[in-house]
Amino acid sequence: MKALPPSEPICVRVNEAARMIGVGRTKLYELIAAGELETVKLGKATRIVTASLHDLVRRRGA
Repeated sequence: MKALPPSEPICVRVNEAARMIGVGRTKLYELIAAGELETVKLGKATRIVTASLHDLVRRRGA
C-alpha cells in the first residue's frame, strides 16, 4: 500500500498563519482588515485560509 503525502491544512490559527508568512499577529490582523487574507469564523475562533496566504505571497512577490 502506498503512503499518502502529508496534506496541508485548509485553514490555520492566527499564530500559525503569522509564523508561516513571517509576520507578527498585529501585521496579520492588518492584512485581514485590508481584505488581503480570507478568514473563516468557527464559533468565536478565527481561522486563516491557507490558500489566501499563498495568494498573498504570490501577489506581493510579483
